[in-house]
Amino acid sequence: MVPSPRSSVSSSLQDAVEDWLYLEGDVLRSSRSRKVCLTCHWFRHVPTASCNPLLISQLHEGLLVHGEHLTRRCHGWTEAD
Repeated sequence: MVPSPRSSVSSSLQDAVEDWLYLEGDVLRSSRSRKVCLTCHWFRHVPTASCNPLLISQLHEGLLVHGEHLTRRCHGWTEAD
């Protein structure tokens, strides 16, 4: 089942993302265009309980390493609204 994109992150999702794993290298590939995670419809910033931001892909239900959201994308990239 593919999650539906949302304009904001629900509190239940906020709680769940802290248990998600970081996306492996085989999911993300290098990109030298504007088609990177930061510009993807599925990309979100989620604050943790201690107010630290987590970068997530709702499509893959995984965490992104800080910095990779600027230089990588996956096969499921779709333009943000």
